[in-house]
Amino acid sequence: MLKIGILLGDDIGLEVVPETVKVMKAAAAKTGLAIEWHPLPIGRAAHATHGHTMPAETVEALKGMHGWLMGPIGHSAYPQKDPTWINPNLRKQFELFASVKPVRSYPNLPSVHKGMDVVFVRETTEGLTRAGTMVAGAGEFRPNDEISIGMRVVTRRGANRVARVACEIAATRPRKKVATVHKAPTFKLVCGMFAEECHKAALDFPDVTMEDVLIDSFALKLAMKPQQYDVVVTTNTFGDILTDLGAGLAGGLGLAPGMCVGETQAMAQATHGSAPDIAGKGLANPYAMIMSGKLMLEWLGHKHGDALAVKAAQAIDAAVERVIAEGKYLTGDIGGTASTAQMGDAIAAAV
Repeated sequence: MLKIGILLGDDIGLEVVPETVKVMKAAAAKTGLAIEWHPLPIGRAAHATHGHTMPAETVEALKGMHGWLMGPIGHSAYPQKDPTWINPNLRKQFELFASVKPVRSYPNLPSVHKGMDVVFVRETTEGLTRAGTMVAGAGEFRPNDEISIGMRVVTRRGANRVARVACEIAATRPRKKVATVHKAPTFKLVCGMFAEECHKAALDFPDVTMEDVLIDSFALKLAMKPQQYDVVVTTNTFGDILTDLGAGLAGGLGLAPGMCVGETQAMAQATHGSAPDIAGKGLANPYAMIMSGKLMLEWLGHKHGDALAVKAAQAIDAAVERVIAEGKYLTGDIGGTASTAQMGDAIAAAV
C-alpha cells in the first residue's frame, strides 16, 4: 500500500490538488492500487491553525510517506522577516535532489512546437548555492561595496545520483536517449566533474545513449528543434532556466507538471505558482498538478516494483490525452470554457 500525503498549499492549490486526488483515486480504483491518503497542513492555512507555514507535525508525518502532493505556495504574500512565515522547502528537508519536469505539446493545443516530448532532470541541491540549499550561511557574499561573489558547488555524489535518475527515466522511454547539458570546456572543474559523473552513471545503463551538449548550443537547439531531445540532465541553475524555456515552447506553465525525487520518496509539485489573482474562481488549469500526480505514481511504481502504480499512472495519462483530444472540457488558458472542477471531473470519468 502506498502512503500519500495531501498538502493543498495556497490559493489555486486549494482547487487543483483536490482535482488531482480525485483523478488519482479513480485510477487507483480502476487498477486495484491501494493508497492510504494523509491530508497534512502546509502554507497559509497551516499558519492559521499551527502558527507556522511548515508545522513540525507535517514534517514528521511526511517521513512515513512514500510521496506527497504539494500544492503551490503563495510565499510572495507572506509577511517578511517573520520565521513562522517561510516558503516551505521540503526539497531540502527530505533531500529531494532531482527535479523531474516533462514538457510535451499536444496536436490540438497552442504551442510553439508540435511533436515535443522532453523530460528535464535538474539537480536541486548544488550548483549556484543559496540559503535554501545550504545548512548554514549563503552561497554569495560581498566583501566590499564594489565586489559581489557567488559560489558554485558540484559534487561527484550529487552529479552521479541525478544522472542515474535521468538514465532510469530514459530506460523506460522508447528512444532511451539522455543529453547531458553543461559548459565543461569553460568551467573545466565544476562542469567537467558533472559531465564525468553523468557518463560514469550511464555505464550501468547499456540500453541508454548519452550525449554531451553545451548549454548555449542546447538553448539554441531546444528553441529551434526540441523534437531531437528525449531526456535532459543538467545542473541546478541551468535546469532552472531551461525547464521554463521548455514549458514555454510546449504551451505554457499550465501544461508544465513536475516532481522532486530523492532516494525513495517523491513530491508531486507543478511548475506554476499559486496564482492568487484567479484563486477561488474555478479558472485554474488542473492539468499540471494532475500530471504531477501521475509522474509521482509512475516513479514510485518503478522505484518500489509496484506494477499497479505504473498501471494507474498509465490510466491517468491515457485519460488526459483523451480529454485534451476531445477538447470539450478544457480550461480557458488552453482554449476551452470548462472550470477547474469540470476538467478534473472529465479526466476522472475518462479514467
